[in-house]
Amino acid sequence: MLTPCVGRDEALDRLRLLLSGHRWVTLTGAPGCGKTLVARHAAASATSSAWVTGHGHSTRESLVTACLDALGAEVAPGDSPVAALKRELDGRELLLVLDGVDSIDGLGEVLDDLVDEAAAFQLLCTATTVAGRPHEQVLRLQPLPLPAASEPLEGVAVELLLSRVASAGGHILDVVQHERTLRRLLRASGGLPSLIEQLAVQIALIGVTDVTPAGTMAEAVRGSYDLLDEDQQRCFRRLAVVGRPVSLDVLADVCEVARPQAVQLASALARRSLVEVHPDGRFDMLPPLREVGRSLAAGTPDEAEAMAGLLRWADRSVPAEYNTGAADAPWLAEIPLLDAAVRHAVARDDTRDHGYELANRAFSSLYTAMRAREAVELLEAVLDSGDGPPVVGSQLARRAGICASEVRGTYEGLRLLHRAEQHAAALDPGRRDLELARNAAIRAEMHLDAGNLAEARADAERTLRLGRHDPYVMRQVRRTLMDVCVSSGELDEAEDLGAVVVDAPPADEMWIALSARTLQAEIAWERGQLVEAESLAVFARAQAQELHEDRIALLADTVLRRVTGRPGLPVEPETLPWAVRVVVQLQEARELLAAGEASRAAGRAADAVVLADSSRLGRDGVHGRLLVADALMALGDPTQARPSYLSAMRRAVEVPMPLRAADALDGLAVGSEPGSAAYRQLAGAAAALRSPRRAVGHARPGVPEVVGSARECPPGWVVGGRLTPAGVAGAGTLVAGTTEPGVPSPLAVLTRAERAVAELVSEGLTSRQIAEQLFVSPRTVDAHLSHIFRKLEISSRAKLAALMAEVA
Repeated sequence: MLTPCVGRDEALDRLRLLLSGHRWVTLTGAPGCGKTLVARHAAASATSSAWVTGHGHSTRESLVTACLDALGAEVAPGDSPVAALKRELDGRELLLVLDGVDSIDGLGEVLDDLVDEAAAFQLLCTATTVAGRPHEQVLRLQPLPLPAASEPLEGVAVELLLSRVASAGGHILDVVQHERTLRRLLRASGGLPSLIEQLAVQIALIGVTDVTPAGTMAEAVRGSYDLLDEDQQRCFRRLAVVGRPVSLDVLADVCEVARPQAVQLASALARRSLVEVHPDGRFDMLPPLREVGRSLAAGTPDEAEAMAGLLRWADRSVPAEYNTGAADAPWLAEIPLLDAAVRHAVARDDTRDHGYELANRAFSSLYTAMRAREAVELLEAVLDSGDGPPVVGSQLARRAGICASEVRGTYEGLRLLHRAEQHAAALDPGRRDLELARNAAIRAEMHLDAGNLAEARADAERTLRLGRHDPYVMRQVRRTLMDVCVSSGELDEAEDLGAVVVDAPPADEMWIALSARTLQAEIAWERGQLVEAESLAVFARAQAQELHEDRIALLADTVLRRVTGRPGLPVEPETLPWAVRVVVQLQEARELLAAGEASRAAGRAADAVVLADSSRLGRDGVHGRLLVADALMALGDPTQARPSYLSAMRRAVEVPMPLRAADALDGLAVGSEPGSAAYRQLAGAAAALRSPRRAVGHARPGVPEVVGSARECPPGWVVGGRLTPAGVAGAGTLVAGTTEPGVPSPLAVLTRAERAVAELVSEGLTSRQIAEQLFVSPRTVDAHLSHIFRKLEISSRAKLAALMAEVA
């Protein structure tokens, strides 16, 4: 329940009136005037709201990240946090409250851009200063009016004082008897609600005649603090040192008391208005109170003992083992506190090893809960503190690399793998080789995801040499090598590896075997063995579900959907890691295309391409480009489809993915005159890529099955089972003459999709509105805009709209 906002009815009415007609309102006033409480009441009356505490954020980047966290949004690899925030807010009927955002350089410009480019949402800031930006409206919150000497002792300031005396447990106050004293105390408060509250607490505890007037917030808080007993004072100081909202369990550890006593301490501080209670039951301090508490704790044992208590809580809460953890672990609601405990531990030489261990133990829960961003930020802070135990440090850096690749892009983890090898250098030769093998295995996975298959194979083979004495590492890297072979069309070698990987795996290696079963299903599909492919995928999915290996189950299900065309497991793509999300989006695009919804399929595939490119998921980018081209063919637009097929073909040759290059050649053949020399040569090249692998082509919506003979493949196009540069150039030459010339206009450099976005921008639509019309995501719209701006050498939507008007 919210604390009553005594005396602020008029201010609340004015605030609501401003918000009814404006997008951004800043509530400003002196410290202690009650800005936060007024904002809480405004947020409570809004249909939907999100609250962000600005205190403690010194940069706009940090505050933008806090906003994304409050909204439950995430930043795609290669994406801008500000752009992600714009997309998340655009079109939402929501009040975003930024409480206490003073002295953050450049924040006003960011907020003005947010309001300018994201429709519908509203912004409420509390601060002692204003930004002075065009969209900002300001409401100054004045101190409560005090009764003049000639007026009766009544009014909102007196009401606030009396109500707080009662809530703090004081007796009914005789206003007439103590009129002179009360007037003196109220004058000293200056009408600031926070000072009046502290005076009320002191009156309740020691009586009105013994209260000393306070002219500053610090003086008032110290006066209330002096009236606490020793345990309550210690609790106040230690809460201030921790500096974050805490639950009762954390409070008990920080104060070194049992939970029932922690309840009593927290209740006593809340009654005295020294802490506030959040809706989730956690306790926190307003910044002015926290500053006083920290000054009182300075130079006392409380500074060290509060953090030692936080470490005790963390040690007790996280799993005892490095490789166990669950997504429903209670401590996951307290990640900022764990982060503070670990950072405190690694900042000292004598406790750094403990901090390393604690962070490593926390990893599995964070990763299982798909909290990869929080995990990598925590692990990087540990690594940056200095060297830890070699074995733990190597594993922790490797895990940080995995998360960095998932959150920031495929190759963003390489630097952290190098850090893992630095830790491993301190180990004896046998253990060092094992750690290097594990690092090489992860690096091979990164190269595989990026589509650099030669590098992936090299690192996998290095792992086989270095990790030959560790069965787990050997099975894991053979699975990776099998995946490399499937992607590069080396299907016979992949089959041989699969037979080894799936053979009698121990329980803790079952997930590797099931992943290999999924790859076996893909091999069967490539060879047209649809019944076998379905059987393998069904088995892998069922076994993975039984073991709660959700990621493997989802990937097996995606293969099954592709083979059978039947609906799969219910899933929300937004909850998935990026690498898995793209795979699911691609399958959704295939299903939309099969259902005749080519426009939506094109949009979904374009989203996948943008995400794959920003995440450096090279293989998925090839699949996405093929799907975009197929959708354009289904829409009856072969002119636009040809560049997409050529792009997919070139990417497939670079990876290399020869079977996907064959798919692109099929699409180019269908776009040529049936029976023509171009058709026969393109189809022949596709057959020359498939025949040695015993692979088959598959009919796709918009691209019927292409029948060609390897004998028709032009000489030099396919050598060693790969499409050569001569083949790529030859295919491009064959279809070049069929492309319609562009319109001589400044906009001729834009693709069809970019031109559609530009036209809608000129109509004043936001990214979210454009996305809804084009069946793509707002992220894809922003990607198109960045390409448009670069091609046209402009930098804003307004300039683009003006250019569109000129050429209309």
